[in-house]
Amino acid sequence: MSCTDEYEGEAFEEDKAYNLEIPANFPALLFDTDKNPVTVNGVALGKKLFYEGKLSRNNTISCGFCHIQEYAFTHHGHPVSHGIDDKLGIRNAPPIQNMAFLKNYTWDGVSHNLDERSLVPITTDFEMDSSLPEVVSKLSQDASYKRLFKAAYGDDNITGERVLKALSQFMVTMISADSKYDRMKKGTAAFTNEEKQGLALFQTKCASCHSGDLFTDESYRNTGMYYNAQYDDRGRYRVTLDWNDNMKFRVPSLRNVEYTAPYMHDGRFYSLDAVLNFYSDNVENQVNLDPILKQNGRIGIPMTTLEKQYIIAFLKTLSDQQFISNKKFAE
Repeated sequence: MSCTDEYEGEAFEEDKAYNLEIPANFPALLFDTDKNPVTVNGVALGKKLFYEGKLSRNNTISCGFCHIQEYAFTHHGHPVSHGIDDKLGIRNAPPIQNMAFLKNYTWDGVSHNLDERSLVPITTDFEMDSSLPEVVSKLSQDASYKRLFKAAYGDDNITGERVLKALSQFMVTMISADSKYDRMKKGTAAFTNEEKQGLALFQTKCASCHSGDLFTDESYRNTGMYYNAQYDDRGRYRVTLDWNDNMKFRVPSLRNVEYTAPYMHDGRFYSLDAVLNFYSDNVENQVNLDPILKQNGRIGIPMTTLEKQYIIAFLKTLSDQQFISNKKFAE
């Protein structure tokens, strides 16, 4: 191929490795770059596919439809995602960030291979309701995609595997690590008194689950949320069929949590205040309630109104404005 390929005014150089800037305080990269090398042209293809409606049955729903950048790639304002023909899903769309460092994905952890993750929304009847053969057929009729696949893979053969791998390459680049918290850790920003007190309270009351610099231990826990019959979602139980896993959901990262309302697996809470009020006063004492929420003869996490204000002030230091406005990720 020629050294440069022009497409819609964008120049594609001969392919080369994409420079993934790994934050020093982050855990090791878990994405297998040997099986799927992340390249400049692969990421460019993945980005175009991420915003491509042709991945859905009627060409209207893209990945970016439910994962909106300004809300840290969540479906803001919807308790659960709305897919093709405005069909309701059963879960709140999780943010897409720092996925290259995670062991598994989704609220129930059914997915642990990012190269295969996008297959689920593409094929699920209430999301995109399509199939890889249908997607490949549509893309193969588009000359611009043939050029993009050639730039990324060396030839213009469009396959389902290549579609999925390009999407994961793009998602791997979505690294969020430039919040006030990160700058404080580097010594280039200082916390206010409220934020300092919030951090101390967070470490005491929240960090046993929301641990590390990703702010999740990636465990599955029953946090005493009532079962919502409307969506019939029992969390990890759907994967294991072990009743001990009933209503256990994956501990989400709290990075960019200011932007990702509504909260919980079914979007039941519309504010951070409501989330903390739940943990202090409304946790259900279920049979397999996590022991952390059942200590000292009390259900839930004791917090005063003022302590909640401080914790929320700290949580807002996890907001990464640069991430949600970075043109590298924009349509």
